[in-house]
Amino acid sequence: MVLGPSGLGVVQIPSIAFLVSQDEPAEFQHVPVLPKSPDSFQLKHIFHHGMGDKFRIHRRLDVTPAYLEKHRSHFEALVLATSNKNDEGVDTQHLESVYNQMDWPKVHHGKNPFDIKLSIKKAQHKGVAMRLKERHTPGFLDTYLAYAMRVKGLPAVLNKIHLEWEEDTEVEIPDVKDKDTVVSLATISSNAYVRFPEDDDEKRRLDWIDVGGWIPDEDHPDINFGWEDAGMRGHVFVSEDNKTVVIGIKGTSAAGLPGSGPEETVPDDKVNDNLLFSCCCARISYLWTTVCDCYEKTYTCNQDCLEKELMRQDRYYQATLDLYRNVTALYPPENHTIWVTGHSLGGALASLLGRTYGLPVVAYEAPGEMLATKRLHLPQPPGLPKHRENIWHFGNTADPIYMGVCNGASSLCNVAGYAMETACHTGKQCVYDVVTDKGWRVNLLNHRIHTVIDEIILKYNETAPCEEQPPCRDCFNWRFTSHDDDEDDEPFLPNPLKPRPHRSTSSHKQPAVTTTSTAEPDPEDPGPPKKCLNRTWYGWCTEWGHDDDS
Repeated sequence: MVLGPSGLGVVQIPSIAFLVSQDEPAEFQHVPVLPKSPDSFQLKHIFHHGMGDKFRIHRRLDVTPAYLEKHRSHFEALVLATSNKNDEGVDTQHLESVYNQMDWPKVHHGKNPFDIKLSIKKAQHKGVAMRLKERHTPGFLDTYLAYAMRVKGLPAVLNKIHLEWEEDTEVEIPDVKDKDTVVSLATISSNAYVRFPEDDDEKRRLDWIDVGGWIPDEDHPDINFGWEDAGMRGHVFVSEDNKTVVIGIKGTSAAGLPGSGPEETVPDDKVNDNLLFSCCCARISYLWTTVCDCYEKTYTCNQDCLEKELMRQDRYYQATLDLYRNVTALYPPENHTIWVTGHSLGGALASLLGRTYGLPVVAYEAPGEMLATKRLHLPQPPGLPKHRENIWHFGNTADPIYMGVCNGASSLCNVAGYAMETACHTGKQCVYDVVTDKGWRVNLLNHRIHTVIDEIILKYNETAPCEEQPPCRDCFNWRFTSHDDDEDDEPFLPNPLKPRPHRSTSSHKQPAVTTTSTAEPDPEDPGPPKKCLNRTWYGWCTEWGHDDDS
């Protein structure tokens, strides 16, 4: 403090100077109110939604100064653990070793994940969206999705109900061209993996508030133990001005992959992952046990069965909808801007939620979720171009899960029992080509969020350009059938990896005329069918010919 004229003291605060009378009582001293930044975000709530037989559990944890002070020792140890983390000794050939590492970015070492402040900027130009007018009316979307599934998503039938859409609504969107914003949103995705304090209060859920229909059984307190292991979480970050909310979605520990939770949660995790990202209930071969009863025969699957499995109350999609409704109960969408983000499985769930409610989404290294979007029959305005979906998928070419190549008998995903067969994404793709630019090889370590932040996003001078994905179709060699109607099933599509079979001209019906077997050979007859002589490493044929040509 420096004394000035008339006995006044000038108190210096960074970038602010104000006068305080030394003779006035403290309660009458003038303290200026700093403007609250719309770009500074901090963790305020954590929501948990149970899965499997605990799907009715909905809980909320408020991250208050009192909570941070109560668990100070845990957070100090957590900060120390994140500062000493390194990837040395990680066995990249074992999925468990890869995903059992703490995944907090190096750029934030020494910072507490529970009170970190992140800078997220809004784009200078607002985005334009078309959203359902009644999307927040209680029960409306549930009724629509149930009806869409019942009529099998047929546009001719759905168009008869005349959904009302908000025409060209301007919405605030994150600035995906700003590197700090992209890093901050990725950090929120990483924040969802941070573990809670493991003290007695945490085990007895004393810090949590029940927000769902589940009633705890006080006579059998043991039922509360382990509830946080099976389920998905949403970490809610709120801006200082309390106008913008970012939901970071996480599936189960380690994005639904083994190595970070109790053994009993693994089957539930695999069911949801294999339902969302496999062609048919994870039916890879006769050696695999399917996660649902939709498989019929070789490359044939019951479409109606798949859709019903995805819409079950104990599956991830319904849990994500419940999570969003719990958040909007605290932050009404009429008064708040809501964005969604997530990594891997959480990114795919964020995209599904964004498509349902018309929310801006930034996903990181998410498996292809277009197939799940179609199976759920999510509402989509007619003729809506991809640049109006406000969904951005950030990924890199050395990540086998994002690129859709973590499959095959020898892949780590298959060895661990995960059928990651999808590669098609909705919205725009923002891809860092690290294979070409840096000479990286495809490796599961490149899927981890801290690798994406520290070694990719921060290493590039600019963020990856976001472009529309070329036409893409997953599970092209599967036939999906329906047996509860009189409609014909979709026609069988030929395998593009094989040449079309030779169609004999003698099979066509001709007028009844007398012919002999001495007809001259047809000069247009192509002869015996060709075979593939050369294929790329991922199975695409580059050269066709006959055996004599090889």
